[in-house]
Parts: sequence; structure tokens; C-alpha cells
Amino acid sequence: MRGSKLTFGEYGLKAETCGWITSRQIEAARRALTHYTKRGGRIWIRIFPDKPVSKKPPETRMGSGKGDVYEYVAVVLPGRMLFEMGGITLDDAKESLRLAGAKLPVKTRFITRE
Repeated sequence: MRGSKLTFGEYGLKAETCGWITSRQIEAARRALTHYTKRGGRIWIRIFPDKPVSKKPPETRMGSGKGDVYEYVAVVLPGRMLFEMGGITLDDAKESLRLAGAKLPVKTRFITRE
């Protein structure tokens, strides 16, 4: 599968289940990574929210077409690399990627380059 190997950094966060990750969840995970590492090292975000999700407003009658675009999501399948890091120690990378994985709705696993 495309996007399942470490290509940029030494450490990565890989998805183990499938699901939709919204742009807000990606941003929350990115903030957790940069906050813990104190802006040290390098971070690569390997997913992009390119699928629009529409939603009708609450208390609206049925019919009258499709709703407006509510948010954008990234479709994630098992084995997809979500984030990569480099230039920091193993312990810092493991803890920061654990914190970032807690912000996401899919199960994740910490990966290192062999």
C-alpha cells in the first residue's frame, strides 16, 4: 500500500484501524507534537484532508437538496503512515507521538526505522 513506510524521518505514527480523521484532529495532533518537542526536530504530516463531508443544518425539513460542506476529512486505512519525526531522541519521539495518537480517532502504533 502507498504511504505505509517511513520515508522522511526516523520515527513514525502508523494507523492500525480505518476511519476518517478531520482537519481539526490533525491540527490538534500537530500541536501536541510541537508542544512536547518544544519546536525541536522536524515533523512531517503524511495525510491531507481532501474529502468534503456535507451536513444539513439542525431542525431543517427533509428534501431541498444536499447540505453544505461541513468539514474536510482524510480517509485512513490500516497501515497508513500519519506522522513522521526526525532530529530528536527516541524517548522524546515516543512520548510526543503517543500524545498525538491520543488526539486521533484511530488506533496507532509507534514505528522506528530499522
